[in-house]
Amino acid sequence: MSNLLSGKEVAAAMNARLLARSEALKARGITPKLAIVRCGENQSDLSYERGAMARSALTGVAADVIALPEDVAKDALIDRIRALNADTSVHGVLLFRPLPKHLRAFDREICNALDSAKDVDAMTDLSMAGVFENRDDLGFPPCTPRACMEILDHYGIDPAGKRAVVIGRSLVVGRPLAMMLMVRNATVTLCHTRTVDVAGEARRADILVTSAGVLGSLTKDFVRPGQVVIDVSINWDANKPNARGGLGAIAGDAVFDDVASIVDAITPVPGGVGAVTTSVLMGHVIEAAERQMKP
Repeated sequence: MSNLLSGKEVAAAMNARLLARSEALKARGITPKLAIVRCGENQSDLSYERGAMARSALTGVAADVIALPEDVAKDALIDRIRALNADTSVHGVLLFRPLPKHLRAFDREICNALDSAKDVDAMTDLSMAGVFENRDDLGFPPCTPRACMEILDHYGIDPAGKRAVVIGRSLVVGRPLAMMLMVRNATVTLCHTRTVDVAGEARRADILVTSAGVLGSLTKDFVRPGQVVIDVSINWDANKPNARGGLGAIAGDAVFDDVASIVDAITPVPGGVGAVTTSVLMGHVIEAAERQMKP
């Protein structure tokens, strides 16, 4: 059985460091603050919101929820975002996406209304440019890819000189993570739905990241001994036993038992990358507050 890369362990270590940084800011009269903007009551948004609020309490970050109706008008939402830009007590803003259907055609206009200095999850074009240019003065990277890097760092897995394969090319995970791994001197292959022989590419990896979002898509045919596997995806498995003794629970892309019996190390789902993501979010808010204090 492979080593389990517990995200809970990573998050606990991060939370302690983040709380110390929050306390240092508070000693100077600054309380790091996150504003969460939610349109409607999507259940996945509400679940993430509960997790973020709990994590904010552990890290000394103040958090406010701005709950808007699902049918909020585009201009009203943009006005609310601009008001948060102007509010000097708010250091980070998280807007839940995808937006309601009537707003999706205006997604880029709405997201880019946010000041990139307060963009703690790479909603704006400027923040994403910062990822691709490796600049920390243009907002912040997406939280999930950064959570992957935090896990590698915590467990002493240095990407330098290693072959990394990332399955999935979304702007939320795959492409920014590929850039972050390259900055750390990994040789990166980015696989997608048109890649020929994804399994063959995956087997060549030293570090294999799957973000396909397809339950059971990473089988034993994709892996070999010696690999580190980071499973980013959260899928619903109707046949997986749950904590209540019934069936139905979240799972990653990996057929976990099969893959874990072969590779050297793997993140679980749940309790892996997702457990670290909200700590990264709080870290970005604290970092935004620290940047505000610099001359």
